[in-house]
Amino acid sequence: MLPDKDGPGVGGGQSSPEGEDPSVSLFREYLRLKTVHPEPDYDAALRFLDRIAEELALPMKKIEVCPGRVVSIMTWEGTKPTLKSILLNSHTDVVPVYQEHWKYDAFSAFKDAEGNIYARGSQDMKCVTIQYIQAIRRLKADGWKPIRTVHLMFVPDEEVGGHKGMETFVKHPEFQKLNIGFSLDEGLANPGDAFTVFYGERNPWWITVHCPGSPGHGSRFVENTAAEKLRQVINSFLDFREKEKHRLNTSECFTLGDVTTVNMTMVKGGVAYNVIPAEMDVSFDLRIPPTVNLQEFEAKIKQWCKEAGEDVTYEFAQKHMNQNITSTEEREPWWSAFSAACKAMNMTLEKEIFPAATDSRFIRAVGIPAIGFSPMNRTPILLHDHNEYLNEQVFLKGISVYERLIPALVSVPAFPDEA
Repeated sequence: MLPDKDGPGVGGGQSSPEGEDPSVSLFREYLRLKTVHPEPDYDAALRFLDRIAEELALPMKKIEVCPGRVVSIMTWEGTKPTLKSILLNSHTDVVPVYQEHWKYDAFSAFKDAEGNIYARGSQDMKCVTIQYIQAIRRLKADGWKPIRTVHLMFVPDEEVGGHKGMETFVKHPEFQKLNIGFSLDEGLANPGDAFTVFYGERNPWWITVHCPGSPGHGSRFVENTAAEKLRQVINSFLDFREKEKHRLNTSECFTLGDVTTVNMTMVKGGVAYNVIPAEMDVSFDLRIPPTVNLQEFEAKIKQWCKEAGEDVTYEFAQKHMNQNITSTEEREPWWSAFSAACKAMNMTLEKEIFPAATDSRFIRAVGIPAIGFSPMNRTPILLHDHNEYLNEQVFLKGISVYERLIPALVSVPAFPDEA
């Protein structure tokens, strides 16, 4: 395959370069839309999705959840629309790039001779959006009709915490109206042959510890300084970090999602070389798995602060407490349909707790089972990284995966409370 040097073809990239699969061309067109923070071009994404909805002959609903933040929903109504629906969720925004570290323009969707497509969002998560769309396009072309209703949802602002996106939308009456029974959302690539599926997430706690102390001249031994307390706090947090790192490295059964990560991210304090400061602050990013008792964990933090000295206090910039996980037991109908469909395609699944955060946490928080899944195996994990890429063959295989998964999920028999 010759590398593509020309970028998008005339006509807005809607015509496929010679010999390229139209699904790949559509993917690359979507990747070229600059929905990148801090100022994502959401209007470009909405125009693109409007066109797709028209092509698929699906109604499109738009809900402005916050000023300038629109959730769009395409709906394929089922033959039994009173049954609970299936949600295929994806976010339209992508994280910023440091272009000097990229081999190619991060928004050119350059394809090399191996068929690797380089672009911000190629793994996170514009691939999944187009895979949903193309799977539905194929199913419609085959004349297949879903029993349960299928909603494709496209949300903004996931990459900045989802506050003006999914977190707000799950409380909206329009969300309730969707009558969702089960949700699919993003996962991660897997460098091996298996596919990773995520049934829960760690809770992010962002915490700042304030250490006040006696000020004084830099030439003296002043008692009870802020720095001494700060050192004690840092030692407690980083000693705990070392233990968790050791647990991860020595246990066969642990993945990153099973342990608590602790990272010291900011330190503040001081005004001059020769002045002992009256206060010093240190901030940490903690990610806590759903297996940890959060009340006990906070008690541990309190104890560390107490041991550091008097008046040491802490405050949270973010403190998520939701520990809902989605059942992956075989007797659970949604999971059973999902895993059986994967088994039929000879796919090996590895079940994990997601190490970071996705919009699935907001969906699980309102009691809806959600699985994080991006069908990308034999692919290095490059989300948020320089030179993020996805191979076109892996991308195309993912469409076929959803072409089997969607019918399997909509065919889950009616639950007793749906009859």
